[in-house]
Amino acid sequence: MLFIGFALLVAVGLALLISSDAGSLIGLTEQQVGQAVPLVAILIVIAGGLFARRYRFSELAGSLIVWVGVFGIAMLGYAYRDDLQLVASRVFGELMPGAAVVDDERGIATFRGGNDGHFQINTVINGAEIRTIFDTGASAVVLTRQDAERAGISTGILDYNVPVSTANGTGRAAAVRLDQVEVGGIRRENVRAFIVDEGALETSLLGMSFLSTLSRYAVSGNSLELVD
Repeated sequence: MLFIGFALLVAVGLALLISSDAGSLIGLTEQQVGQAVPLVAILIVIAGGLFARRYRFSELAGSLIVWVGVFGIAMLGYAYRDDLQLVASRVFGELMPGAAVVDDERGIATFRGGNDGHFQINTVINGAEIRTIFDTGASAVVLTRQDAERAGISTGILDYNVPVSTANGTGRAAAVRLDQVEVGGIRRENVRAFIVDEGALETSLLGMSFLSTLSRYAVSGNSLELVD
């Protein structure tokens, strides 16, 4: 009965704190106080389990210390959630090169650079996932013949009459239009592109015909941001 009375007092106190915005006294907004309520409720349930049975004082004290530690770690995780999210995105980028960390609310796709200094980007072209390299020096999206075929383009009937310069030297390419290009949830249609002849390029390029449609793209250290 004592515990039930204590739980009711805590619940009433929390309700008063939220309604009066008393959380601002300790630097918390009303929303943050409301988000903390479930954690406190869980602690009340745990405490109820402790008091419902008879324990020696040493066992009770040890259990309380453990749960106070768990609660403290949870609060630290909540307080530093933005920093933890940044660390998680960096680890994700290292483990999954080319994969985007997507912020849907702000329309931002973030990529981590590789050991070679290039930004590999998993790009969906006409429904096919193709590995590309971020390249502002390319005037358009440039695909190898193999990647173009994966994207459903019949490369054998193209006219390779456009001279291009690539890392492998000079070559020839065919001008095409891609039905759809998607990167990290950012989607564009009818994108100008080139298909290079056999052996002219090793990896497809995400060039300016896509990048110029973005509101912003920025490289900071080992991080690349594409903003819709």
